[in-house]
Amino acid sequence: MSTPETSRFVRLRVELVLEVEDADALTKRALAHIAGDAEMPDDERAHAETAVTEDTAEAVAYLVDPFDLVSEVPGVELQQASWSSERVDYDPDSPDWDLDGEDVEGDDEEEDGIG
Repeated sequence: MSTPETSRFVRLRVELVLEVEDADALTKRALAHIAGDAEMPDDERAHAETAVTEDTAEAVAYLVDPFDLVSEVPGVELQQASWSSERVDYDPDSPDWDLDGEDVEGDDEEEDGIG
């Protein structure tokens, strides 16, 4: 009898809801992060600075790096990552925000690949 082959790849899905308590501090830190990136071309830097100044969700996206989440996990190497941030209306009492409940969206998707 042979055992089915198991993929070495794992898809990790994380959903976070953050409350921005100090938008100015967040924006300043994002701008400092952008300024410290010596490899960023000037035109991209100007676009990034405008984006984080106008939208706190963009500031969060510039500061959160999926690599940081797994860089200290032994035995794994990040193969691919994508992330985004957006402003949302958050109601912790709404069943739409039940993170412990069943994942209604995406139940039929394959869980063994990186995408």
